[in-house]
Amino acid sequence: MPEIFTLVVITVIVALIFDFGNGLNDAANAIATVVATRALPLWGAVLLAAVGNFAGVFIFGVAVATTVAKGLVDPSIVNVYVILGGLTGAILWVYFATYYGIPVSASHSLIGGFVGAALVAAGLSSLKLMGISKVLIFIIVAPLLGMIGGFLFFAVIMWMFRKTKPQKVNKWFKKLQLITASTYSITHGANDAQKTMGLIAILLFSSGHLKGEFFVPYWVIITSYTVIALGTLAGGWRVIKTIGIKLTKIRPVHGFCASGAGSVVLAFTSIAGIPVSTTHVMAGSIMGVGSVRRFSAVRWKLARGMVWAWILTIPAAAIVSGVSYFVISLVI
Repeated sequence: MPEIFTLVVITVIVALIFDFGNGLNDAANAIATVVATRALPLWGAVLLAAVGNFAGVFIFGVAVATTVAKGLVDPSIVNVYVILGGLTGAILWVYFATYYGIPVSASHSLIGGFVGAALVAAGLSSLKLMGISKVLIFIIVAPLLGMIGGFLFFAVIMWMFRKTKPQKVNKWFKKLQLITASTYSITHGANDAQKTMGLIAILLFSSGHLKGEFFVPYWVIITSYTVIALGTLAGGWRVIKTIGIKLTKIRPVHGFCASGAGSVVLAFTSIAGIPVSTTHVMAGSIMGVGSVRRFSAVRWKLARGMVWAWILTIPAAAIVSGVSYFVISLVI
């Protein structure tokens, strides 16, 4: 049997592989509207997302990381096998979804994986049902809030600029969009990028590598954000295309409103320490903005497929992770 330290190192590496997948899939939605409207080139948008993610954790703290680490599963049953099994299931699901361009939630994949592995390892009593129920509720609430916010945001903007030529409006908002894209990247970092940090931190804590009370080390924060940025740069375009181009036609004013509405939702949930899916929030915001023009402007058939993927993510990741934990615990 390998030494615990070796297993911890291997598990941290696997966690960072998941983080890279998060960048490939989930983090892409933070910059989808900016790229779709050509307000920034892809490399500039990735840089904006990376800087915003770093800023987010220092502005909003690590409440979401703490929730993932201690609010979903009883920390006393967490060990390297539970986390490794949870990560395996999450990685398999995220990479499968990314290959087919499906904007699933890497956040919910991770949560589903963690919960599934813990369930097989220690039974139902190991789960913190109150924390899990919040996550499940916000699968519905988060995109709904994004949709309502996007609808209201764009409706107000349309009324304010109702006598202005559309060409001028889009020219102005192509620059103004960078403001809401920046705030979205910051709030994205405050919520979405913290899930892997929380898992690595509880791994270090449960294995005795963090002395004293639980905390998230700075090296974990910096490493996690760096790997997410690299993942986004490497292949986030597939999901950017689905979110920012296929779902509905996006112009700068639409991107401004969608990112603005999404920022408000993510700021609220980050302060509350609720781990939500930024994919859900951004997709909901874009659908809300698109439906202001006309209901048929949104490709609802594509949206339905996305919703089904969201609903299936937690149970799919949980099942795969439960099996992964069982196999890992037998083999290692």
